[in-house]
Amino acid sequence: MREDGRDGPDGPAEDTDTDPGSTHVAKAERTLETRERILSAACEVIAEVGFEKIRMRMVAEHAGVSTALLHYHFENRERLFAEAMTHSFAQTGTELDRDADTVPASVVLARILHTMLPTDPELRQDWRLWQELWVRALRDETARHFAVDLYDQLHTWIGQAIRRGIASGEFTDCDVDATSTLLAALSDGYGIRLMLGDPRIDLPAAQAAIWRAVAGTLGVPDAFPEI
Repeated sequence: MREDGRDGPDGPAEDTDTDPGSTHVAKAERTLETRERILSAACEVIAEVGFEKIRMRMVAEHAGVSTALLHYHFENRERLFAEAMTHSFAQTGTELDRDADTVPASVVLARILHTMLPTDPELRQDWRLWQELWVRALRDETARHFAVDLYDQLHTWIGQAIRRGIASGEFTDCDVDATSTLLAALSDGYGIRLMLGDPRIDLPAAQAAIWRAVAGTLGVPDAFPEI
């Protein structure tokens, strides 16, 4: 930013630091921080008002940046939406990876299933984003391909946990792809009902039903693991 607090026409202005190396690092860090702030704001605004009603100005105001700076990072709202979805997905994965190598595979898998349901306010926000993506994917080919790609990443995520359990002997050998598909489908189905506030289902019942559906295949107890 310039001294007057506004952004230059080509994005954030250069630092006046005399060390080119430190200037470059500082600028890169600020750029990354700004993108993260914009993406977090976009997730919140899209979840609140829906993609069709969102305007770039709304996200800029929520992120505390100028509209010009927002367009410097994201040329249109379609690109912003796609990156916001990717950001949301990556944030969840980063949190789950924190000790994945030191806990049983069943715990890792149970944590993944827990995050695939609207189990807290942040995950309910993620679910609203997914629901927006589903609607767009039915009408827009680019959104459809993007949704399929995210599901591929999700299947890989689930599959890695299952393969780890098979390799360690914790899980029975099984069709990993089919089991991953079943878990994703059940999570989607129960997740929608939880988002709707369906009185016939609650979170413990949903988690228990999803786990029971694959416990026999994996050769583990029916009870949802402590996470």
